[in-house]
Amino acid sequence: MAGLSSPLRVCRGILKELRAIHGPTYNRSLAYNYVMDQFRKNKVTGERYCRAQHEANHDSHTYLCLLASSRTHQALHNFYHVKGECSTEQAAGMVGLRLPTQPGGKGWEK
Repeated sequence: MAGLSSPLRVCRGILKELRAIHGPTYNRSLAYNYVMDQFRKNKVTGERYCRAQHEANHDSHTYLCLLASSRTHQALHNFYHVKGECSTEQAAGMVGLRLPTQPGGKGWEK
């Protein structure tokens, strides 16, 4: 990963995803406490190169990607799989397609 986001931006992104999962009481969850403790523990120090800090930044960026992807997957799953069985026309319409019609009145169309 060439350009990781700043730790503050990643922390805010993780908190945004936790807010989407837990609702308004997200700041009382165990996940919130753990994330905030880890970010406080891995603050920038006076060292020029801190390997543990970069690893923690990478891990937090990966966790943010996991949370966002899981939320998107759940939304797509709910959109496409909750409705149960549907006709071929409805399934094609869900993904933005239309079924072909027989031109010239061959008796195929309704």
